Amino acid sequence: MAGSGPGAPSGAGSCAGPLEGLRVLDLATLFAGPLAATLLGDFGAEVIKVEHPERPDPSRGHGPAKDGVGLWWKLLGRNKRTMTLDLSAPGGRDTLLRLAATADVVIENFRPGTLERWGLGWPELEAANPRLVLARVTAFGQHGPYSHRPGFGTLAEAMSGFAAITGEPEGPPTLPPFGLADSIAALTTAYAVMTALAGRDRTGRGQVVDLAIIEPILTVLGPHPLWYDQLGYVQPRSGNRSANNAPRNTYRSADGRWLAVSTSAQSVAERVLCLVGRPELTAEPWFADGSGRAAHAELLDGAVGGWIARHKAEEVIAAFEEAEAAVAPVYDIRDVLADPQFAALDTVTEVEDPELGPIRMQNVLFRLSGTPGGIRWAGRPHGADTDAVLTELGLTRAEIAALRTERAL
Repeated sequence: MAGSGPGAPSGAGSCAGPLEGLRVLDLATLFAGPLAATLLGDFGAEVIKVEHPERPDPSRGHGPAKDGVGLWWKLLGRNKRTMTLDLSAPGGRDTLLRLAATADVVIENFRPGTLERWGLGWPELEAANPRLVLARVTAFGQHGPYSHRPGFGTLAEAMSGFAAITGEPEGPPTLPPFGLADSIAALTTAYAVMTALAGRDRTGRGQVVDLAIIEPILTVLGPHPLWYDQLGYVQPRSGNRSANNAPRNTYRSADGRWLAVSTSAQSVAERVLCLVGRPELTAEPWFADGSGRAAHAELLDGAVGGWIARHKAEEVIAAFEEAEAAVAPVYDIRDVLADPQFAALDTVTEVEDPELGPIRMQNVLFRLSGTPGGIRWAGRPHGADTDAVLTELGLTRAEIAALRTERAL
């Protein structure tokens, strides 16, 4: 298991999560595939990150760095052992097949046909290990007219309809300033892998997961296809407002803080309007359902926003809490790290890292009462565990040296 073998980082904890004993080969780069592997590693899976000897995962260089060490990688690479292997080299191909024979899951995000060109397609992997689950994470999936196009999450955010409904009504379509589609795809991939493994428990055989990044984000957008199919309705951009309820917006307090208000429940909407001194609006016929309130969003925003603008943020939050109405401050990361609720949940936790010392990052995604996950170590240097992994695989020093001579490592 990762964390206890000879190649594990020294001092790594023995977090015995529910996925202990599961071996995952992470061949993917950037975000969707690697993050799926991280999620599995967080709950005990042994994840081996396989990178090209000369072209490591670009996420190592994404975003800010400290002392030349990429900080994003510390998060994305946590709980992973790292090794180098050139899959296009004959020795690299053969070594990968030997590794696959010991693994439960392989996650890859090469363009369709790339693994096949290297002699590492599903027929070869399945022959090496009939119980293997191969998760293929690409922008457009393994077939169809766009399957061979290069693609990133940004294209999925554009093509899914997300950007079209995001932003102010008179403004341009808006893309998120982070990897939204990739992250949703990563969560879906982890779920798909566990589903495939459950199927293996019944059939005894592995299978291929074909995950197109354009699809999961479309699912989380909700009933847009149904609305168009049945009503011809295309949701427009509405800024922070909702077509389904009101008041729902961000409002600025007297001391300059932004606060978010939601009234998805009818009873909450009534309590908010009474709180801000406009109870007569709750008697209007249109106030009786969310769509009716949404049609009068300008009036309701004026009432709620005007009241909030006359009070400090702490006063607003206290009054809403007493009225059992939903409000939350708009945080940046400084506020998140200072918030007592996040602290109580240990949402952002401290990890000891040999390169940077103590560092803080998001904790595991959810809490399990009996078999919790954990962070055993942060992202490791490029190829740090290559020799250890290959030695455990049974390769001799001479065989490892020969792979280096071939430049397969």
